[in-house]
Amino acid sequence: MVTAAPLIAGIEIGGTKCICILARSPEEIVEQVRLDTRDPATTLGEVDAVFDRWHRDHGFASIGIGSFGPLELNRASPDFGTIVSTPKPGWSDTPIASRFEHFGVPIALDTDVVGAARAEQRWGAARGMTDLAYITVGTGVGVGALVGDRPILGRGNAEMGHMRVSRLPGDDWPGVCRFHGDCVEGLACGGAIAARHGPGPIAADWPGWAPVENALAMLVHNLVVTLQPQQILIGGGVASSQEGLIDAVRRRAVESLAGYYTARDLPDDFVIAPGLGTQAGPLGAIALGLCALQR
Repeated sequence: MVTAAPLIAGIEIGGTKCICILARSPEEIVEQVRLDTRDPATTLGEVDAVFDRWHRDHGFASIGIGSFGPLELNRASPDFGTIVSTPKPGWSDTPIASRFEHFGVPIALDTDVVGAARAEQRWGAARGMTDLAYITVGTGVGVGALVGDRPILGRGNAEMGHMRVSRLPGDDWPGVCRFHGDCVEGLACGGAIAARHGPGPIAADWPGWAPVENALAMLVHNLVVTLQPQQILIGGGVASSQEGLIDAVRRRAVESLAGYYTARDLPDDFVIAPGLGTQAGPLGAIALGLCALQR
């Protein structure tokens, strides 16, 4: 007799929106609910109400939470499960994991990008790989990396979207990151693109795309020479809405790497869109919930 996969409640907490999802797999999604990300009390209260309804109507075996960060993921810390010094106004020092303990099921919390990497590893374009990186380009720029099948966690979770990288000659635009100005996020996130462009629709041939492509390509360069991933995936709202962005980032990264070491034989599909598309983030929460059960 085949045992049904467990039902998992998940939440992807993003800077603009939250996606609640009740599912077993990409093929078995019971319900998905979109909520606007507002202040923590309002937003997490709305998530709790959705989970409470699902708990009554269906039950679930665990909860997976993929959130923007930085996060305190050291289980020995009294602040474990908390969003710490985030650029998102009003969200610093917000407890996340403890908010849902009253459901009495295992809870897994990690960054939204590590969750997406887990989903792509389990069901998507990086299926079965142990070393990969998932870049999201949206409200912020984040990187979820698995090295030897484990996310990077030292003093804290990796925040590679805040790397400072070499810039295009003559480009001295200051960037929008309130901590670093012209880090990758400060140059390439949705807010940076809007601030550099100004009001109005952004054309596909806008010259301002070049520094965005360059910042992301330099991020890819750094990931290749530091982590040696088998696959790099680029998702998020900006990446999915701008046709040709991923191809341009790949070309610039290959040119920058200049055939060095493992970059001498990079396959054409080394930098690609997520196999799960825009569902990589929500399904990442389900993948994390499954990890909670395995742990």
